[in-house]
Amino acid sequence: MFDFKKVSSRPTSNLLGSEKEIIYPARVIKSMMDPTSQPEVFKNLGEYQSIGGVFYASINKPNPQPSFTSDNFATPLFPNMSNIPLDNEIIYIINLPSTNIQTNVNSIVPYYFQPINIWNSIHHNAVPDPLGPPEGGAQSGDYTQIEGGLSRQVIDGGTEITLGKTFTEKIDTRKLQPFEGDIIYEGRWGQSVRFTSTISGSFVPNPWSNAGENGDPLTILRNGQHVEDKDPWIPQVEDINTDPSSIYLTSTQLIPISAASTSYKSYSQPPITPNEYDGEQIILNSGRLLLNSKSDSILLSANTTINLNSVDSVNIDTNTVAIKASKVALGDKNASEPIILGDKFLEDFSELCQDLNSVAVALQSGVASALPENPPLLSLISPVVALANSSGNMLSKIKQYKSTVTTTK
Repeated sequence: MFDFKKVSSRPTSNLLGSEKEIIYPARVIKSMMDPTSQPEVFKNLGEYQSIGGVFYASINKPNPQPSFTSDNFATPLFPNMSNIPLDNEIIYIINLPSTNIQTNVNSIVPYYFQPINIWNSIHHNAVPDPLGPPEGGAQSGDYTQIEGGLSRQVIDGGTEITLGKTFTEKIDTRKLQPFEGDIIYEGRWGQSVRFTSTISGSFVPNPWSNAGENGDPLTILRNGQHVEDKDPWIPQVEDINTDPSSIYLTSTQLIPISAASTSYKSYSQPPITPNEYDGEQIILNSGRLLLNSKSDSILLSANTTINLNSVDSVNIDTNTVAIKASKVALGDKNASEPIILGDKFLEDFSELCQDLNSVAVALQSGVASALPENPPLLSLISPVVALANSSGNMLSKIKQYKSTVTTTK
């Protein structure tokens, strides 16, 4: 049974219903990522129950010496959605019931909302502490441009501000260009999930609205973004051909994908090419695709055809390859030469060899006995001997002509 009393030893307050219930902003000092983040207080904060929490400080009071205690520690407000703040990002703190609510209904602890979107950036929204020691650096002016009504526009490699232990700013990480009605989720490094639709007539064009009607649904999952020769603060639209990895779930959209190979010479009636199909489909595009079933089968099923298309080769490595079909054409779709049935052919061929061998042996014996009286038969000796030897040799190897790998019906 889960022991609720051992979940956390964080101190609580009896302030429910007081002014401390107000939501207030705070600056992130450090996030608790593992036992080494702040080992001296890790145990006091409930050990692994504290992972994902943050130490914070007031944004309107000087903080010359950061404090790492349970008094300024908050855990995520939402249990099933994590957005770990970076150092110096601004969050909202709210005081809500703690684990001690079983014994004290007024017991509260701080929780935090996800970072505030100060710079309207998917990458980071950290801002230097104006009341703390200056971090300096050539980019210190980046963060004051907003006072003049400007957006933060870094162009020379990032800023000298503490963001965390491993996080390094990448100034070319772009946010997605939104379209009317979109719901978009974006990571800090160019990952995104867009719930969108066909949107024709938009001021900013997109590559999926050349077919269908406005409002036809489309879902795009993308990992990484393509490189553009534009200022990094200009939003970007997905490009299935140049984004590192993508999954598109379409309804009526025409997706301009450039397939690696589009040779359909094996077809009498080729399928619609990938960049011309505007029906419901799922498109996966990346540098490499791996489909792996670790405990059962991979089943490919199609209402019309299944096409395997490769620039170099199609290789199959397995113990058994079984093909059940009314017709198998090898080499060309119009192949008409039938394949010989091995067992039947070799059975008849064996009988022929036996007959030839019998004739050759008989001739060899007859010719030899008739030579003194009939010298012209001398010319038959050599071919008769050869026929006897070759037919006998083929009979002895008859089973070796059978393939041990390939069979046919």
